[in-house]
Amino acid sequence: EGGAGTYSDGKLYTRSKKRGNIKRILEIMVAHGATDEILFDAHPHIGTNKLPKLVEALRESVKAAGGEIHFNTRVIDFIIDNHEMNGVITEHGDKLKGESVILATGHSARDIFELLHSRNVFMEAKPFALGVRVEHQQNLVDRIQYHCADDRGPYLPASSYALVHQAKVEGRERGVFSFCMCPGGFIVPAATAAGEIVVNGMSPSRRDSRFANSGIVVTVEEGDFKTYSKYGPLAGMYFQKEIEQRACEVAGKTQTAPAQRLVDFVEKRTSSSLLETSYQPGLASVNLREVLPAFITESLRQGFRNFGEKMKGFLTNDAQVVGVESRTSS
Repeated sequence: EGGAGTYSDGKLYTRSKKRGNIKRILEIMVAHGATDEILFDAHPHIGTNKLPKLVEALRESVKAAGGEIHFNTRVIDFIIDNHEMNGVITEHGDKLKGESVILATGHSARDIFELLHSRNVFMEAKPFALGVRVEHQQNLVDRIQYHCADDRGPYLPASSYALVHQAKVEGRERGVFSFCMCPGGFIVPAATAAGEIVVNGMSPSRRDSRFANSGIVVTVEEGDFKTYSKYGPLAGMYFQKEIEQRACEVAGKTQTAPAQRLVDFVEKRTSSSLLETSYQPGLASVNLREVLPAFITESLRQGFRNFGEKMKGFLTNDAQVVGVESRTSS
Protein backbone atom coordinates (compact mmCIF):
# COMPACT_ATOMS: atom_id res chain seq x y z
CA GLU A 1 0.00 0.00 0.00
CA GLY A 2 1.34 3.39 -0.94
CA GLY A 3 2.13 5.24 -4.12
CA ALA A 4 3.38 8.61 -5.31
CA GLY A 5 2.30 11.92 -3.78
CA THR A 6 -0.47 14.23 -4.94
CA TYR A 7 1.49 16.89 -6.76
CA SER A 8 4.60 15.10 -7.95
CA ASP A 9 2.97 13.08 -10.70
CA GLY A 10 -0.41 14.74 -11.06
CA LYS A 11 -2.63 12.07 -9.54
CA LEU A 12 -4.63 14.74 -7.74
CA TYR A 13 -3.08 17.91 -9.14
CA THR A 14 -4.79 18.90 -12.37
CA ARG A 15 -5.47 21.98 -14.43
CA SER A 16 -8.54 20.34 -15.94
CA LYS A 17 -11.99 21.53 -14.92
CA LYS A 18 -13.58 18.23 -15.95
CA ARG A 19 -12.18 15.95 -13.24
CA GLY A 20 -15.03 16.17 -10.75
CA ASN A 21 -14.92 17.57 -7.23
CA ILE A 22 -11.18 17.79 -6.56
CA LYS A 23 -11.68 19.60 -3.23
CA ARG A 24 -13.77 16.68 -1.96
CA ILE A 25 -11.01 14.22 -2.79
CA LEU A 26 -8.40 16.33 -0.99
CA GLU A 27 -10.71 16.62 2.03
CA ILE A 28 -11.09 12.83 2.13
CA MET A 29 -7.31 12.48 2.14
CA VAL A 30 -6.99 15.00 4.98
CA ALA A 31 -9.65 13.09 6.93
CA HIS A 32 -7.47 9.99 6.59
CA GLY A 33 -4.23 11.56 7.75
CA ALA A 34 -2.87 13.95 5.14
CA THR A 35 -1.79 17.39 6.31
CA ASP A 36 -4.47 20.06 5.81
CA GLU A 37 -1.91 22.11 3.87
CA ILE A 38 -2.93 20.20 0.74
CA LEU A 39 -6.29 22.03 0.87
CA PHE A 40 -4.72 25.41 0.11
CA ASP A 41 -1.27 24.70 -1.29
CA ALA A 42 -1.06 25.43 -5.02
CA HIS A 43 1.11 22.33 -5.41
CA PRO A 44 -0.31 19.89 -2.84
CA HIS A 45 2.12 17.22 -1.71
CA ILE A 46 1.74 14.41 0.82
CA GLY A 47 5.03 12.58 0.44
CA THR A 48 5.65 9.03 -0.67
CA ASN A 49 6.88 8.17 2.83
CA LYS A 50 3.59 9.27 4.44
CA LEU A 51 1.19 7.70 1.98
CA PRO A 52 1.17 4.10 3.31
CA LYS A 53 -0.49 5.16 6.59
CA LEU A 54 -3.03 7.21 4.67
CA VAL A 55 -3.86 4.38 2.28
CA GLU A 56 -4.16 1.99 5.22
CA ALA A 57 -6.71 4.38 6.78
CA LEU A 58 -8.63 4.51 3.49
CA ARG A 59 -8.72 0.71 3.48
CA GLU A 60 -10.19 0.69 7.00
CA SER A 61 -12.91 3.12 5.85
CA VAL A 62 -13.76 0.84 2.94
CA LYS A 63 -14.03 -2.14 5.30
CA ALA A 64 -16.15 -0.16 7.77
CA ALA A 65 -18.58 0.57 4.94
CA GLY A 66 -18.91 -3.14 4.17
CA GLY A 67 -16.22 -3.46 1.54
CA GLU A 68 -13.70 -6.28 1.32
CA ILE A 69 -10.00 -6.13 0.47
CA HIS A 70 -8.30 -9.24 -0.90
CA PHE A 71 -4.50 -9.07 -0.86
CA ASN A 72 -2.37 -11.60 -2.78
CA THR A 73 -5.39 -12.42 -4.92
CA ARG A 74 -4.86 -12.28 -8.64
CA VAL A 75 -7.73 -11.98 -11.09
CA ILE A 76 -7.32 -14.59 -13.82
CA ASP A 77 -10.65 -14.35 -15.65
CA PHE A 78 -13.86 -12.38 -15.97
CA ILE A 79 -17.46 -13.50 -15.58
CA ILE A 80 -19.19 -12.34 -18.75
CA ASP A 81 -22.89 -13.11 -19.34
CA ASN A 82 -24.76 -11.81 -22.38
CA HIS A 83 -21.91 -9.44 -23.21
CA GLU A 84 -21.98 -7.92 -19.71
CA MET A 85 -19.10 -8.21 -17.29
CA ASN A 86 -20.52 -8.82 -13.83
CA GLY A 87 -17.71 -10.43 -11.91
CA VAL A 88 -14.19 -11.79 -11.73
CA ILE A 89 -12.59 -15.17 -11.05
CA THR A 90 -9.51 -15.27 -8.83
CA GLU A 91 -6.48 -17.54 -8.94
CA HIS A 92 -7.98 -19.36 -5.92
CA GLY A 93 -11.10 -20.23 -7.93
CA ASP A 94 -13.37 -17.78 -6.11
CA LYS A 95 -16.07 -16.08 -8.15
CA LEU A 96 -16.69 -12.50 -7.04
CA LYS A 97 -19.84 -11.03 -8.54
CA GLY A 98 -21.23 -7.51 -8.49
CA GLU A 99 -23.46 -5.09 -10.34
CA SER A 100 -20.38 -3.49 -11.88
CA VAL A 101 -16.71 -4.31 -12.32
CA ILE A 102 -14.21 -1.44 -12.18
CA LEU A 103 -10.80 -2.34 -13.55
CA ALA A 104 -8.33 -0.01 -11.81
CA THR A 105 -5.37 -1.40 -13.72
CA GLY A 106 -2.93 1.47 -13.37
CA HIS A 107 -0.24 1.53 -16.06
CA SER A 108 1.38 -1.86 -15.56
CA ALA A 109 -1.26 -4.60 -15.35
CA ARG A 110 -0.19 -6.17 -18.61
CA ASP A 111 -1.72 -9.52 -17.70
CA ILE A 112 -5.13 -7.84 -17.41
CA PHE A 113 -4.70 -6.11 -20.77
CA GLU A 114 -3.84 -9.49 -22.32
CA LEU A 115 -6.84 -11.10 -20.62
CA LEU A 116 -9.21 -8.42 -21.89
CA HIS A 117 -7.88 -8.92 -25.41
CA SER A 118 -8.20 -12.70 -25.23
CA ARG A 119 -11.81 -12.36 -24.02
CA ASN A 120 -12.64 -10.10 -26.97
CA VAL A 121 -13.38 -7.08 -24.79
CA PHE A 122 -13.14 -4.04 -27.03
CA MET A 123 -9.98 -1.98 -26.55
CA GLU A 124 -8.24 0.76 -28.48
CA ALA A 125 -4.59 1.73 -28.69
CA LYS A 126 -3.89 5.29 -27.63
CA PRO A 127 -0.97 7.71 -27.75
CA PHE A 128 1.31 7.84 -24.73
CA ALA A 129 4.73 9.28 -23.85
CA LEU A 130 8.15 7.74 -23.27
CA GLY A 131 11.61 9.04 -22.44
CA VAL A 132 14.08 9.34 -19.57
CA ARG A 133 14.57 10.78 -16.09
CA VAL A 134 16.88 13.77 -15.80
CA GLU A 135 18.64 14.31 -12.47
CA HIS A 136 20.25 17.53 -11.23
CA GLN A 137 21.55 18.61 -7.86
CA GLN A 138 18.60 20.29 -6.09
CA ASN A 139 20.91 23.18 -5.24
CA LEU A 140 21.48 23.84 -8.96
CA VAL A 141 17.75 23.92 -9.70
CA ASP A 142 17.24 26.26 -6.73
CA ARG A 143 19.92 28.65 -7.99
CA ILE A 144 18.28 28.72 -11.43
CA GLN A 145 14.71 29.13 -10.20
CA TYR A 146 15.31 31.44 -7.23
CA HIS A 147 18.15 33.40 -8.88
CA CYS A 148 20.19 32.97 -5.74
CA ALA A 149 23.98 32.85 -5.65
CA ASP A 150 24.23 29.90 -3.32
CA ASP A 151 21.87 28.10 -0.91
CA ARG A 152 18.15 28.91 -1.03
CA GLY A 153 18.09 29.32 2.76
CA PRO A 154 15.77 27.81 5.37
CA TYR A 155 12.53 29.51 4.34
CA LEU A 156 12.11 28.56 0.69
CA PRO A 157 10.98 25.08 -0.37
CA ALA A 158 12.91 22.92 -2.80
CA SER A 159 12.13 24.43 -6.19
CA SER A 160 10.53 22.66 -9.13
CA TYR A 161 10.03 23.35 -12.82
CA ALA A 162 7.63 22.57 -15.67
CA LEU A 163 9.00 22.59 -19.19
CA VAL A 164 7.58 21.88 -22.62
CA HIS A 165 8.88 22.12 -26.19
CA GLN A 166 7.63 21.22 -29.65
CA ALA A 167 10.44 19.33 -31.35
CA LYS A 168 10.49 18.80 -35.11
CA VAL A 169 11.77 15.41 -36.22
CA GLU A 170 11.48 14.06 -39.78
CA GLY A 171 8.98 16.78 -40.65
CA ARG A 172 6.71 16.05 -37.68
CA GLU A 173 6.19 18.02 -34.51
CA ARG A 174 6.39 16.13 -31.23
CA GLY A 175 5.77 17.31 -27.72
CA VAL A 176 8.69 17.02 -25.30
CA PHE A 177 7.73 17.81 -21.72
CA SER A 178 8.65 17.38 -18.09
CA PHE A 179 6.54 14.90 -16.16
CA CYS A 180 6.35 14.00 -12.47
CA MET A 181 8.97 16.54 -11.37
CA CYS A 182 10.30 15.50 -7.95
CA PRO A 183 12.11 18.27 -6.05
CA GLY A 184 14.30 16.98 -3.25
CA GLY A 185 13.49 13.47 -4.44
CA PHE A 186 14.79 10.14 -5.64
CA ILE A 187 14.80 8.11 -8.84
CA VAL A 188 13.43 4.67 -8.03
CA PRO A 189 13.12 1.33 -9.86
CA ALA A 190 9.59 0.59 -11.02
CA ALA A 191 9.87 -2.58 -13.12
CA THR A 192 7.03 -5.08 -12.80
CA ALA A 193 8.72 -8.11 -14.38
CA ALA A 194 12.17 -9.63 -14.63
CA GLY A 195 14.42 -8.51 -17.46
CA GLU A 196 13.19 -4.93 -17.78
CA ILE A 197 14.29 -1.49 -16.56
CA VAL A 198 11.65 1.10 -15.69
CA VAL A 199 12.41 4.18 -13.59
CA ASN A 200 10.10 6.54 -11.74
CA GLY A 201 10.49 9.44 -9.33
CA MET A 202 9.33 10.16 -5.79
CA SER A 203 9.70 12.87 -3.18
CA PRO A 204 9.47 12.36 0.58
CA SER A 205 7.27 14.79 2.49
CA ARG A 206 10.23 16.98 3.51
CA ARG A 207 11.71 17.03 -0.01
CA ASP A 208 15.13 17.06 1.58
CA SER A 209 17.14 14.91 -0.84
CA ARG A 210 20.16 16.60 -2.45
CA PHE A 211 18.76 15.64 -5.83
CA ALA A 212 15.97 16.86 -8.11
CA ASN A 213 14.65 14.69 -10.90
CA SER A 214 11.94 14.78 -13.52
CA GLY A 215 10.67 12.59 -16.29
CA ILE A 216 11.37 14.17 -19.68
CA VAL A 217 9.22 12.37 -22.19
CA VAL A 218 8.23 12.47 -25.86
CA THR A 219 4.77 11.90 -27.30
CA VAL A 220 4.41 8.54 -29.05
CA GLU A 221 1.65 8.18 -31.65
CA GLU A 222 0.04 4.99 -32.97
CA GLY A 223 2.00 5.27 -36.21
CA ASP A 224 5.25 4.96 -34.27
CA PHE A 225 4.54 1.37 -33.30
CA LYS A 226 2.85 0.13 -36.47
CA THR A 227 5.52 -2.60 -36.81
CA TYR A 228 3.86 -4.17 -33.76
CA SER A 229 0.42 -4.15 -35.43
CA LYS A 230 0.12 -7.95 -35.13
CA TYR A 231 -0.63 -7.33 -31.44
CA GLY A 232 -3.72 -5.28 -32.31
CA PRO A 233 -4.66 -2.74 -29.64
CA LEU A 234 -1.75 -3.95 -27.48
CA ALA A 235 0.85 -2.84 -30.06
CA GLY A 236 1.98 0.12 -27.95
CA MET A 237 2.43 -2.10 -24.92
CA TYR A 238 4.81 -4.40 -26.81
CA PHE A 239 6.69 -1.41 -28.23
CA GLN A 240 7.10 -0.12 -24.66
CA LYS A 241 8.07 -3.55 -23.32
CA GLU A 242 10.80 -4.09 -25.91
CA ILE A 243 12.46 -0.78 -25.00
CA GLU A 244 12.37 -1.67 -21.28
CA GLN A 245 13.94 -5.06 -22.00
CA ARG A 246 16.63 -3.49 -24.19
CA ALA A 247 17.47 -1.06 -21.36
CA CYS A 248 18.00 -4.01 -19.04
CA GLU A 249 20.09 -5.89 -21.59
CA VAL A 250 22.54 -3.08 -22.38
CA ALA A 251 22.93 -2.00 -18.73
CA GLY A 252 24.02 -5.42 -17.49
CA LYS A 253 20.85 -7.48 -16.98
CA THR A 254 20.24 -6.32 -13.40
CA GLN A 255 18.33 -3.29 -12.06
CA THR A 256 21.36 -1.11 -12.85
CA ALA A 257 19.93 1.59 -15.15
CA PRO A 258 21.48 2.92 -18.37
CA ALA A 259 22.60 6.54 -18.00
CA GLN A 260 24.47 9.33 -19.75
CA ARG A 261 25.58 12.80 -18.72
CA LEU A 262 23.18 15.40 -20.09
CA VAL A 263 25.46 17.31 -22.46
CA ASP A 264 27.02 14.03 -23.59
CA PHE A 265 23.53 12.78 -24.43
CA VAL A 266 22.72 15.92 -26.42
CA GLU A 267 26.05 15.73 -28.26
CA LYS A 268 25.80 11.96 -28.85
CA ARG A 269 28.81 10.97 -26.72
CA THR A 270 29.05 8.02 -24.36
CA SER A 271 29.99 9.40 -20.94
CA SER A 272 33.43 8.45 -19.62
CA SER A 273 32.07 8.70 -16.08
CA LEU A 274 28.75 9.23 -14.34
CA LEU A 275 27.71 11.36 -11.38
CA GLU A 276 26.53 10.41 -7.94
CA THR A 277 22.84 9.50 -8.09
CA SER A 278 19.79 8.96 -5.91
CA TYR A 279 19.01 5.77 -7.86
CA GLN A 280 20.05 3.07 -5.41
CA PRO A 281 20.62 0.06 -7.74
CA GLY A 282 23.26 2.16 -9.52
CA LEU A 283 23.93 3.35 -13.07
CA ALA A 284 25.80 2.03 -16.11
CA SER A 285 27.32 4.39 -18.66
CA VAL A 286 25.50 3.60 -21.89
CA ASN A 287 24.83 5.56 -25.05
CA LEU A 288 21.05 5.77 -24.86
CA ARG A 289 20.86 5.52 -28.65
CA GLU A 290 21.26 1.79 -27.98
CA VAL A 291 18.04 1.82 -25.97
CA LEU A 292 15.65 4.43 -27.35
CA PRO A 293 14.24 4.77 -30.88
CA ALA A 294 15.89 7.48 -32.96
CA PHE A 295 12.82 9.73 -33.04
CA ILE A 296 12.74 9.79 -29.24
CA THR A 297 16.45 10.53 -28.77
CA GLU A 298 16.37 13.30 -31.37
CA SER A 299 13.23 14.84 -29.85
CA LEU A 300 14.83 14.73 -26.41
CA ARG A 301 18.02 16.39 -27.69
CA GLN A 302 16.02 19.26 -29.18
CA GLY A 303 13.97 19.51 -26.00
CA PHE A 304 17.02 19.64 -23.72
CA ARG A 305 18.61 22.37 -25.84
CA ASN A 306 15.40 24.39 -25.59
CA PHE A 307 15.14 23.81 -21.83
CA GLY A 308 18.73 25.02 -21.47
CA GLU A 309 17.71 28.31 -23.11
CA LYS A 310 14.65 28.68 -20.87
CA MET A 311 16.51 27.74 -17.68
CA LYS A 312 20.12 28.94 -17.91
CA GLY A 313 22.28 26.26 -16.35
CA PHE A 314 19.81 23.38 -16.88
CA LEU A 315 21.80 21.95 -19.80
CA THR A 316 24.99 20.87 -18.06
CA ASN A 317 27.19 17.81 -17.74
CA ASP A 318 26.66 18.14 -13.99
CA ALA A 319 23.28 16.52 -14.69
CA GLN A 320 22.52 13.11 -16.15
CA VAL A 321 19.72 11.23 -17.87
CA VAL A 322 18.60 7.81 -16.66
CA GLY A 323 16.49 5.37 -18.68
CA VAL A 324 13.77 4.51 -19.17
CA GLU A 325 10.72 6.51 -18.11
CA SER A 326 8.13 4.47 -19.94
CA ARG A 327 5.06 4.06 -17.71
CA THR A 328 3.70 7.58 -17.97
CA SER A 329 0.13 6.39 -18.51
CA SER A 330 -1.89 3.25 -19.02
